[in-house]
Amino acid sequence: MTWFSQNRFDVRLEWGLPAVEYLAGEADCAVIVDVMSFSTCVSLAVDNGARIYPYPWKEASAQAYGRQMGAFTASAERRFTGEGYSLSPASIRRLSAGDRLVLPSPNGSAVSFRAREKVPAVFSGCFRNLAATAEACRAYKRILLIPCGERWPDGILRPAVEDYVAAGGIIAALGREHSSPEAQAAAAAYHAHRQQALRQLRECASAVELRERGFEEDIALCLEENAGIRACRLHGAYYG
Repeated sequence: MTWFSQNRFDVRLEWGLPAVEYLAGEADCAVIVDVMSFSTCVSLAVDNGARIYPYPWKEASAQAYGRQMGAFTASAERRFTGEGYSLSPASIRRLSAGDRLVLPSPNGSAVSFRAREKVPAVFSGCFRNLAATAEACRAYKRILLIPCGERWPDGILRPAVEDYVAAGGIIAALGREHSSPEAQAAAAAYHAHRQQALRQLRECASAVELRERGFEEDIALCLEENAGIRACRLHGAYYG
């Protein structure tokens, strides 16, 4: 056992791609949490009967991957108006049953893309599908929550409080006794924010960024608790 593995506990938590590289190999189930906005987009799409194909790079290869999957490819630029789709949850609401969409993202998509090689079962979780995700994960013994965080301009991980709190909400809903200190701390953070109906998260750094870019509607969609009805599991290449 390595000192960072948390493998004495049923429920574990660690951040981003390093969590996949160092902890996922000893998990039965992983939950990728990228609230603003990959996981929220996935929840909205799956509720509408669509499929989301995660792709880690916002580059021309995403279009080729979309053609390979028989799917649309979302714009690399966030937007909620006009034709097509993007990482704006408001744009994803237009997806219909049977639609397929490649959704490039350096956080949620990148972690999902890598986790499928390491973990038998991978889910995407957020506030929208908090309860549904916890219910789906109850069948597994060793559960790893992975808040994805965001990126600083130099590419280094920026821990994002909204991901941490949503991961904590899933942990709290699981109700497992044998959770690591890291997982317990996230659950405590969720309970603290839940007492304020998640209002403080409307002023977190990620929400401020979206607001300044004109995506106020996306903030509201990302902070809707249990508005979604389905757990989002990765089936090979796609969430459905």
